[in-house]
Amino acid sequence: MSSLIQTKNVRKSVNELKNGMEGLLKSVKNGLLISGTLSSPRKKETPTLKLSIRPVVIKKKNLYQISKYSKSQVTHCNITPEECVHLIEGAIPNLFQQGIFTSSSTYYHILVNKNEQMTIVEKNIETKPAKKEHNRTKNYLFQEGIPVPFLISLGIMNDNGTIIAKKYDKFRQINRFIEMVDDVISHLPINDSKPLEVVDFGCGKASLTFALYHYFTHIKGKTVHITGLDLKKEVIEKCQALADALGYTTLKFLIGDISQHEHQGKIDLVISLHACNTATDAAIDKAVDWNAEVILCVPCCQQELYNQVHNPSLDTLLRHGILKERFAAIATDALRAELLTTLGYDVQVLEFIDMEHTPKNLLIRAVKGNSEAQRQQAQKRLLSFKKELFHKF
Repeated sequence: MSSLIQTKNVRKSVNELKNGMEGLLKSVKNGLLISGTLSSPRKKETPTLKLSIRPVVIKKKNLYQISKYSKSQVTHCNITPEECVHLIEGAIPNLFQQGIFTSSSTYYHILVNKNEQMTIVEKNIETKPAKKEHNRTKNYLFQEGIPVPFLISLGIMNDNGTIIAKKYDKFRQINRFIEMVDDVISHLPINDSKPLEVVDFGCGKASLTFALYHYFTHIKGKTVHITGLDLKKEVIEKCQALADALGYTTLKFLIGDISQHEHQGKIDLVISLHACNTATDAAIDKAVDWNAEVILCVPCCQQELYNQVHNPSLDTLLRHGILKERFAAIATDALRAELLTTLGYDVQVLEFIDMEHTPKNLLIRAVKGNSEAQRQQAQKRLLSFKKELFHKF
């Protein structure tokens, strides 16, 4: 381990460490650590500013990836659970004054003072009270008080796991999105040996893309390849830099147009969040063409039907511009949902996030695998609806 960080030769045994250290090291050794961060160097001249730890599976072996942060670069290496135990023992209190670790059942916050006296705060994750909102108890997959590296890097959470006040809406949105993915996890090949393949069209700043990667790799323990696509070069470059810094080696960001994007091999999950106007339809078209198992779309700015809708019996509604705009948007999503049903998907239209946060709050969730009878019925409904929607005398 001397090549990774410079440590003192003297090692403290598990029994010599303060209360709580034994449980942490046991979790690490048994492969139960979900994430870890060592920070606040004891000496200013220490070249390593921070170490982050995350579990990885390589060639069916459970390892930990160590990311070493200096002022100018980030380097990575993979070590065994036993080596990770020795790393933590040598780093605290010799090199770092703070350690934050999350195991499958416990959150640990370790602080070391100038006299190398250690304080350990432990929290049982399973019994941690959930935050109350609107008189309802909400159990989030990402919980406040449990540090998550990508949320910290995105400025949504601080190092102690506290949500930044002005980022609470984004925090809720991320959790809501992951809940919707979690609801259909059984429809994805999560237990197969091959990696899960995901494409995120119009990823933007990619907070939900990072959340999805963390969910599959750190919560579900599944190897996943995710491609985020967007037209903005600067945004893509920043997202890729962050993915590299976090050690998300199978999360890639590309510059490109949805309709022109090509991907080799099977795609399991396609996401399109807030792709404007017909870009959502381009994403759906790609997903169907790839025979994706699950499609998640949050449409935005549906303008295509606005000038096409015509039915004199609806003049009372359609003569008002704002009402016609909203009607056209709802009709567009209804057509998308019905079309996906005719193509073999079970479809739900769900509220993505509370209307108070954004009016663009509908999510179309399509899961492969309905019956021939359902497809035929949907085909009849689709034709009837289109006839009425564009009815002319």
